[in-house]
Parts: sequence; structure tokens; C-alpha cells
Amino acid sequence: MKAMILAAGLGTRMRPLTDNCPKPLLAVAGKPLIVHHIEKLVALGISEIVINHAYLGHMIEQALGDGQQFGCRIQYSAEAEALETGGGIFNALPLLTAGVNPEQAFLLVNGDVWLDWDRIQLPTEVQG
Repeated sequence: MKAMILAAGLGTRMRPLTDNCPKPLLAVAGKPLIVHHIEKLVALGISEIVINHAYLGHMIEQALGDGQQFGCRIQYSAEAEALETGGGIFNALPLLTAGVNPEQAFLLVNGDVWLDWDRIQLPTEVQG
């Protein structure tokens, strides 16, 4: 199973914090929020992650790299300008379906919200 983290937004409600930093890179409990997501996805057994980005996206790529430091593989779906949720997912579909059955489910996470990861359980038919 693969996962996608949505990280393309402008983060306007968090200004001025997001004037020079994409919202998913803002620190929460000592590390970027998106790093919390990546670590929890890896803990769930998801090792292939697609991240879309637009606003200051180069900073996300610089901070996260290819994912090796987290024990996963990260691919990026760069958008010249944010395509909104549906457009961002559609744009990333080739990365999400590469090497798997195109009908296979993927987990979708908003990169700028805190999740109660301890309550998330993947259905057994989509694990692995």
C-alpha cells in the first residue's frame, strides 16, 4: 500500500509563520508536522509515499529528500500552482499506481493537520 501526503497549500491562515516556510514544515513537538506523518506511515508498514507540493515545494524536497532517512521512499508530485485536493490527487495518480494494481487503495493524509495516529488501523485487506 502507498500513501499520499497533501502538502501544496499556501498556509495563509498561519501567516506570518508560513511567509517563508510551507505549513507542513512548521515544527510541532520539536519536528516538522510532515515528519510526524512520515514516521507514523512507516510505523504502519507504508514505505512508499507520494507528496504533492506547490508553495515553497523546493523546501519540502530539501528537508525530506528521498525518504531514506525515515526508512521509506518519497516521490514528489510538483505542481506549478496548487491544484486543490482533487487536482493534486489526479496529478499524482501515475506515481500512486506505478507498480501496483491501479484499483489498489492508497492512504491519503493532509500534510498540514495533526492526526491521532494511535487510533488509525488499516483494514487487513489493504495492509502490506
